[in-house]
Amino acid sequence: MIFMPSLSLYIHIPWCIKICPYCDFNAYKLKKHDSKIHYIRHLLTDLNNHKDIIKNRIIKTIFIGGGTPSLLDINLLKYLLNTVKKNISYNNNIEITIEINPETMTIEKILDYIQCGINRISLGIQTFNPILLKLLGRTHSIENTIHLLYEIKKYTELNVNIDLMYGIPQQTLQHCLSDLEQAILINPNHISWYQLNIEKNTIFYYQKPQLPKESEIWKMYNQGNKLLIQANYKRYEISSYAKNNKTCLHNLNYWKFGDYLGIGCGAHSKITKKNGDIVRIIKKNRLYEYCNKNKMYISDNIIIPDQEKPGEYFMNVCRLFKPIKKTDFNLYTQLKLDYIKKKIKKAVLKKYLIETPEYWNITLKGRNFLNDLIMLFI
Repeated sequence: MIFMPSLSLYIHIPWCIKICPYCDFNAYKLKKHDSKIHYIRHLLTDLNNHKDIIKNRIIKTIFIGGGTPSLLDINLLKYLLNTVKKNISYNNNIEITIEINPETMTIEKILDYIQCGINRISLGIQTFNPILLKLLGRTHSIENTIHLLYEIKKYTELNVNIDLMYGIPQQTLQHCLSDLEQAILINPNHISWYQLNIEKNTIFYYQKPQLPKESEIWKMYNQGNKLLIQANYKRYEISSYAKNNKTCLHNLNYWKFGDYLGIGCGAHSKITKKNGDIVRIIKKNRLYEYCNKNKMYISDNIIIPDQEKPGEYFMNVCRLFKPIKKTDFNLYTQLKLDYIKKKIKKAVLKKYLIETPEYWNITLKGRNFLNDLIMLFI
């Protein structure tokens, strides 16, 4: 019998107030003539088109990302989530996350989110330094954001994540540590802290900003990591730190090589089928193509060949700070351990991995040269 991994649902809302210069997500500047209800109806039809995938499977998490999902009116969000819930099977303890731009948010809106069933929010703050924030093209007020975070703590029991970056234009080590100290003072359950990478098809790619030196970024990484751990944040993934076991269940499912169904413009899916095939589904990424009259949303539907499965698997599980169970490799890929025997041997010889009868453990060297380790399986 084929093992069926946990299944998550990702919902993509493509609009933003403005496009940040570092952002390579599938996002569009919101225009006056854009019809949100028209898009939401297509989203729901998109979900309905996948009845064969979600039939007899429990959705463990829902993540509403973007773009800026908090641009949705509360009544539209209620309509979206209520209709989604009517069309899926889920447990009462389902994790439902929404990404938030602090500029679009009030405590009243947060309380409305809770009424919709949302129990986790993720705030894209990036930095608490107003000068650096402006260089990133962000428009929210630091003072208002901090006030909002304290109000959320006072009036709700929401699981809160704060997104922060390091290695951003003109940032110093002290700027970086100051950001983390401010976040620690606020004391959210979860902090996502990651390095800015310059991606293709972004403003920063064509108009390269002055970034900190590599040696300075290395200091930020080392000292920032120590600061978070000293504040009792447990690092469970490359860029994720949690208190009180409040890990992001949705992202954990990605990193364990679980299944996820993506609906919306440019959304991606990874689905295990009953015959054992693992497929990648990619939705049309242009807004006008996605909202088409024939309601055909899929751009690509690709069966992952066996030779690509090890690379895909290790690219995800190597992000986690825990031993990799050998039996999980077999369960999630339907491949025998012999299939990667030579590659594992090479990783052990290079001292990237330590092998035990039941696990593979990533060494400190393996962590420091993670891309090289993953490339052995690609």
